[in-house]
Amino acid sequence: MDDLASTLLEELNCETAFTIPIFGGIEVAESVVVTWVIMAVLVVAAICLTRNLKVEKISKRQLVVESAVTGLQNLCGGMIGEEGKAFVPYLVTVLLYIAVANIIGLFGFKPPTKDLNVTVALALMSIILIESAGIHKRGIKKWAKGFTEPVAVVTPINIMEIFIRPLSLCMRLFGNVLGAFVIMELIKLVMPIGLPIPFSMYFDVFDGLIQAYVFVFLTSLFIKEAIE
Repeated sequence: MDDLASTLLEELNCETAFTIPIFGGIEVAESVVVTWVIMAVLVVAAICLTRNLKVEKISKRQLVVESAVTGLQNLCGGMIGEEGKAFVPYLVTVLLYIAVANIIGLFGFKPPTKDLNVTVALALMSIILIESAGIHKRGIKKWAKGFTEPVAVVTPINIMEIFIRPLSLCMRLFGNVLGAFVIMELIKLVMPIGLPIPFSMYFDVFDGLIQAYVFVFLTSLFIKEAIE
């Protein structure tokens, strides 16, 4: 158990990958570097998969890409509704990032979603988008008036909800990813050979994809609520 505790502390520790020697030294965390790797992989994949697109006599590659893009757009579009279709590209991008970030541990990288700073940043981006969507759709006066609905006495609770939503988003994602890591370490202690493989496929792949879906689903739900 001491080994598990030390391993858990190592996972929670935000390690510095390198330091930029300007302004007294800017430390760049390992999670930021892995995020850059994920961004580069997604950009390169997008460039390679979208080359030489045709309108007629399309290739199998283009057919697969179009089916995947259409499926992701329909998935996010179905969650947010017709009025929120402008936010679908953002939701698809976040879905892809979190999905890759959660399963990148299979390739020897430390998932950036194990860093609380990353999940907080994702949650803040989502909540800023949610409140901005509400202001853009309803105007500042109607948006502010919404805090007094259904009755004025609940105004403090409605204001607190602005801070509770990003907290719930980031802690849910961070907690589930970290919880999966703890379970995997306990399984390795019980039976280090054989048993961890199928559980790793579940926690690193299936559960990681589920957490990406849940994060995007809740974000789209809040946006839909803000613009209705």
